[in-house]
Amino acid sequence: MSAAVQDALDLDAAWALHPQVALRPESFGALLYHFGTRKLSFLKNRTIVAIIESLPDHPDMRSAITAAGITESASASYVKAFATLADSKMIVTV
Repeated sequence: MSAAVQDALDLDAAWALHPQVALRPESFGALLYHFGTRKLSFLKNRTIVAIIESLPDHPDMRSAITAAGITESASASYVKAFATLADSKMIVTV
């Protein structure tokens, strides 16, 4: 995983859906809707959806990713996706 991707998201912080975001499961993955910004995001990766749903059960993002069976060497694309969600305020630190 590149340092730039790692720096984009604090993997050692606890994360959760923003209080104004709703997650709706769909056959392709899920929809995220932010009621504050009115932004809609389509999640087509079911593993990302599962990790988001498991965030309350983990002390930090790193352990949530690991619990989903994602190895350190395969985690860069997931970290990048979560960094994008954090940038759009879909997920926030708690």
